[in-house]
Amino acid sequence: MQPSRADRPDPDNEVRTAVAAAYRDEWGRVLAAIAAYTGDLELAEECTQDAFVRALDTWPRDGIPDRPGAWLTTTARRRALDDLRRRASLRQKLPLLTESEARVDDGVPGAADSDATIPDDRLRLIFTCCHPALAREAQVALTLRMLCGLTTAEIARAFLVSEPTMAARVTRAKKKISAARIPYRVPAASELPDRLDAVLTVLHLVFTTGHTASVGDRLHRPELTDRSVSLARMVVRLMPDEAEAKGLLALMLVDEARAPARTDAAGELVLIADQDRRRWNRALIEEGRALLVVALRTGGRPGRFALQAAIAALHAEAPRAEDTDWRQIVGLYDLLLVVWPSPVVALNRAVAVSMMDGAAAGLAALASLSPAEQGVLARYHYYPAVKADLFRQLGRSAEAAEQYRLALELVDNAAERRFLARRLSELAPTR
Repeated sequence: MQPSRADRPDPDNEVRTAVAAAYRDEWGRVLAAIAAYTGDLELAEECTQDAFVRALDTWPRDGIPDRPGAWLTTTARRRALDDLRRRASLRQKLPLLTESEARVDDGVPGAADSDATIPDDRLRLIFTCCHPALAREAQVALTLRMLCGLTTAEIARAFLVSEPTMAARVTRAKKKISAARIPYRVPAASELPDRLDAVLTVLHLVFTTGHTASVGDRLHRPELTDRSVSLARMVVRLMPDEAEAKGLLALMLVDEARAPARTDAAGELVLIADQDRRRWNRALIEEGRALLVVALRTGGRPGRFALQAAIAALHAEAPRAEDTDWRQIVGLYDLLLVVWPSPVVALNRAVAVSMMDGAAAGLAALASLSPAEQGVLARYHYYPAVKADLFRQLGRSAEAAEQYRLALELVDNAAERRFLARRLSELAPTR
């Protein structure tokens, strides 16, 4: 008996799914590999985009390749070669392409000379985009957009600015690279420390975007957290004496250890206080704690990533939520505000204060924020969500409802929306 038309797989849908998966998993590798071939970041982005468009046209006819990343890299490279042949600068650029192709292993993205300083093309591109000629926020935003494939909206949320503002920053960064003729060049070993903080910031933002997705139905995007952890491990191997690199990796590992318990069987958000701690990955926690100990013993004042890792480790060490050492966590936030003054850090500190001294103390801590800090947090849905929860604990239902509604206007992740809507519905009715 032949399957009905409705039961047959849709080949177009299979191709779209395969291309979407390749974009999620391979975009950064393909772009980094083509940038290495051409030495031209803008051309590399155009060729990589074209390769994905061609996949939508070609794969339905020829079938989905066994190695989508290799197919996309080869297609993008051919487009780059064709484009360069049409340019007047062919004589100068063809030798560079020939040298680059000699380093490629059968079109597999990321294959590189084993003697290279930086062992992964994606990591090379991050260090390259974090050029000191660009402003720090431009370095980070450009890298997130070019290498990690994050949308402008996702990057804007990470920086707590509007989408048009972030789009303008990325455009200006690209134009500056072109106008100043900043080359795609792997920085020398002596240049790496000056770019390290920007590189770590990029990896942290990629991880954060994957840890709690800003949009979509999923709370967790493991493809982003896995990618950032992998690259952070490379940075630690590349620069083993850098305490902040170890601190960042420790933070990622301890946070990722909680991933299995952050949602229930129905995909609903579970707060850390209500999570089943037996589901936490103890191997990742122990690995993170070991890295943190080394980072803190390196000497000097702990950096922002080591301090955040220490806060995460205190949460992980508590056998029950009520055993959490909130006083020590507040102290760590006080240190973090010194080395990294940030409205988001101040917001998290206020939450810790509320856990230590009660909801009224938490609201007082929020009220002490400057108008500028409150203005920045106005785009951050956790700000009204935290206020709503503190009002709820104090029985101030009308004020809590108002803040929950503000948070719902700002949040785009479906799991977080459902959680906030449920909390709003549970409030005691008010006149």
